[in-house]
Amino acid sequence: MTLDVSRIRALCFDVDGTLSDTDDQLVQKAAPWLAPCAPLLPQRDVLRAARRLVMWAEAPGNTLIGLPDWLGIDEPLYRLAEKWVRRRPRPLKHFLLIPGVDSLLENLSRRFPLAVVSARDDTSTRAFLEQFQLTRYFSTIVTAITAQHTKPYPDPIFYAAKALGVSASACVMIGDTPVDIRAGKAAGAQTVGVLCGFGEENELRRHGADLILPSTADLQSHFPG
Repeated sequence: MTLDVSRIRALCFDVDGTLSDTDDQLVQKAAPWLAPCAPLLPQRDVLRAARRLVMWAEAPGNTLIGLPDWLGIDEPLYRLAEKWVRRRPRPLKHFLLIPGVDSLLENLSRRFPLAVVSARDDTSTRAFLEQFQLTRYFSTIVTAITAQHTKPYPDPIFYAAKALGVSASACVMIGDTPVDIRAGKAAGAQTVGVLCGFGEENELRRHGADLILPSTADLQSHFPG
């Protein structure tokens, strides 16, 4: 499969593992917990073991995230969580940005309307975008409860396409997991899988990604000028 750039009228970006360097962040958090097991690990490599643990947890993690949506209780749960956060605010979370993303979005936003399509909650999604001053690049922000169902359902992409004034088939969904690819395909959009997050090349290819790139920033080479 190949990406047909001539069809593209808008771009939709996932957040975790696509714009935000979430997997490296989780690896850094998991490594201290695995440090006592270092003598049992191959070459005593704690970071490698932490990365394998994070990657292994991706599929069941996505299932757990999607379970409230499947049960139809996602909206009240998210509202309850946001209310709890407002009452007991957590320390400011510092996110990591995938290298090259800022300049990529700046360049693409001059040519296309852009959307965030994330399964994150609205508060943390906007906190990440504001931390790196990325909000200005996006015409619409779709989070976990914006549409009736979240990814892997196509609803968020349909919602984003309508808000951007284009058809879903004229969009491209860029993400790092099969959930992103499945959602894009279900909406009739083209899809780009990136390997800077949680997904692996074989599973992204198996779910029909039209293009697979080492990193989100590598998308720039497909939109020169």
